[in-house]
Amino acid sequence: MDKNNIIGFVLIAAVLIGFGIWSQPSAEQIAAQQKQDSIENVARAKAENAAKMAAQQKTAQAKAAAEADTTALFYAALQGNATDVVLKNKNVELTVNTKGGVVSKAVIKNFEDRNGNKDVTLFDSKTQSLNFALAAKEVNINTADLYFTPSNQTDSTVTMTAVAGAGKSLVIDYVLGKDYMLHTKVQAIGLASAFAPSTTQMDVQWKDMARQQERGFTFENRYATLTYHEAEGGTDYLSEGKKIENETIEKKIDWVAFKNQFFSAVMIAKNDFAENSQMTSIPQEKGSGYLKQYEAKMKTFFDPSGKTPSEFDFYYGPNDFRLLKRVEKECAFDKDLDMQRLVYLGWPLFRIINRWFTIYVFDFLTGLNINMGIVLILITLLLKFITYPMVKKSYMSSAKMRVLKPKLEEATKHLNKPEDQMQKQQAMMTEYAKYGVSPLSGCLPMLIQMPIWIAMFNFVPNAIQLRGESFLWIKDLSTYDPIIEWNTNLWLIGDHLSLTCILFCVANILYSLMTMRQQRDQMVGQQAEQMKMMQWMMFLMPLMFFFMFNDYSAGLNFYYFISLFFSAAIMWILRRTTNDEKLLAILEKKYEENKNNPKKLSGLAARLQAMQEQQQEMQRKREELERKRKGLQ
Repeated sequence: MDKNNIIGFVLIAAVLIGFGIWSQPSAEQIAAQQKQDSIENVARAKAENAAKMAAQQKTAQAKAAAEADTTALFYAALQGNATDVVLKNKNVELTVNTKGGVVSKAVIKNFEDRNGNKDVTLFDSKTQSLNFALAAKEVNINTADLYFTPSNQTDSTVTMTAVAGAGKSLVIDYVLGKDYMLHTKVQAIGLASAFAPSTTQMDVQWKDMARQQERGFTFENRYATLTYHEAEGGTDYLSEGKKIENETIEKKIDWVAFKNQFFSAVMIAKNDFAENSQMTSIPQEKGSGYLKQYEAKMKTFFDPSGKTPSEFDFYYGPNDFRLLKRVEKECAFDKDLDMQRLVYLGWPLFRIINRWFTIYVFDFLTGLNINMGIVLILITLLLKFITYPMVKKSYMSSAKMRVLKPKLEEATKHLNKPEDQMQKQQAMMTEYAKYGVSPLSGCLPMLIQMPIWIAMFNFVPNAIQLRGESFLWIKDLSTYDPIIEWNTNLWLIGDHLSLTCILFCVANILYSLMTMRQQRDQMVGQQAEQMKMMQWMMFLMPLMFFFMFNDYSAGLNFYYFISLFFSAAIMWILRRTTNDEKLLAILEKKYEENKNNPKKLSGLAARLQAMQEQQQEMQRKREELERKRKGLQ
């Protein structure tokens, strides 16, 4: 870079710096600009506030217009004072608010809540709402907007009236039964001219936030469901674990229930709810105090002339199987409501076991006024007594295979190659037939017991009789029994360790060890080696059960623990009382009888042998084709 270039760059820099200094505003100019900016900011803020106020005014006008729909006809019922009217008996206390004229709070007596209060509050006005909507010629009438006047008030009755003018009113009549049923009539008086002649229906909009009533949120949430009953069909429910919004129920339904684990609010329509009702169930977060957000949008019968009221029955009470059957008879609609299905008893097979056996036994034992823990022990003993013949048959089948193990090993020792395993199995089946032993006879009796286990899995968590009942260290058999708790929710485990769950899993491991030893003693050749692989699965199952059952009720875990304990005791007694030498002598005698005329296999064993023979034939054909192919080459 030469001298002239340097001088040029210096001059350009000087010009730019000088221009910047010359163009810089003075202190007076800066102050004036700041003042102008402040004015503009104030103006901008005023404009934003004006727009916001305009939007609010527009919303208020729209709301006022909507209310005007209702109040244009019911101007007299637009204003008033919201007061409470209480209906009560020995079982429930229902609060009917004059604003809206519907039940705003339901308290179920004699059931302690999870905070130690003596009664359970099913819902209140903060979380629950019910609106009857009527579409007239020129207005929309919403009962939620109206103030009603109470009359004919007693502990069990009240009439709520919203006045529309001289001789015109909307009336809601309530009669509380002796138990948990509230009979309701909705009737229009003198309003026939306000509706089109074709009007035959009203809209029903019901919402609720189902409260957490039990200690264990996760466990209770599994059994909290929006349930409904089809008028000409069965009972169904929305998925308890998924978020479902406005699901359309295509068929007519006659009742819908906002169900918790042990309590329900049920709305029953005399003339059914029409097709295409919309149901919503949204699970809530743990710690919120709520289980589900429920909503039901339905249509049902309405007579504008007022000659025939729209009738409903409401049930606010416990999910008790016998109680629901009895209370259903109090319904004035002469319907087969099948409300006892609110107590979930499992899939059809397991439901049959629970419906026609477990419930009767449970009712008998609870009628003796003994501790519920003792009831579970007695039920376990009874089931073990009933299944004992099957258990003994299964054990004796295993014992026969155990004492015959040396003989089978000797008879099949020449078939220990991997390619001989199918032939070895067939040879073993033939030997078993000679001794009159069916290796599969012990499997079926054990499988028969599985439905009982699964049936109890469905019954115990839904037995409200266990709620709040203590036994030994367990404070409440209907929920988990923690030996330690913490605030953090750990993956798979949760925020506690349940003692009965630990006992159940330990008992499961010990019982698995006993059964594995029994099975190992009867296995021949490579079967024993294969059993080593199965051991890991049998040890993993109790671990899986721990993660599954740690949140489950102490009553269910205690039942499984006791059941496994008695199963192990029965197996131990059978082992101690079985004389292997005498049993082998009996089998040898049968062998001599069947030596020249072996007993044919039947049933599943025969089908298994036929399948093995078929596989052998296919293998022989493949080998023959392979030899021919090699010969051609």
